[in-house]
Amino acid sequence: MILFFNGKPIANIIFIYGCITTIIMVFRKLKAEAEIVLRHLEVLRTVMEKQPIGIFKLSDILNMPKHRIRYSLRVLEQSGIIVPTQYGAMVRDEGYDKIEEMKGEIKEIKELINNIEELLNKL
Repeated sequence: MILFFNGKPIANIIFIYGCITTIIMVFRKLKAEAEIVLRHLEVLRTVMEKQPIGIFKLSDILNMPKHRIRYSLRVLEQSGIIVPTQYGAMVRDEGYDKIEEMKGEIKEIKELINNIEELLNKL
């Protein structure tokens, strides 16, 4: 027996609702990740301007908790962009190439976001 609501099978309605819920969760995750990337880039910009620089000074300049600064520095180090020294974090020579790579990737991300926006506006 198939149950109907407004002439549509309930199973189809539940499936569509589940898909929309998933899309909303993806948007929220995307926003949260973008905020973290923004923080990493703010830390990187400050390291580039003030290098060598330590966690305490970065925390004061950026008005961010030390644990967030520490995490951003770890991510940047694992990405091969910065290197820790006894005097503080510094940008690696290879780090500048990686920054250029990110500039190329952000263009692709912008195109995807524009396509998503266009599709949403058509709904």
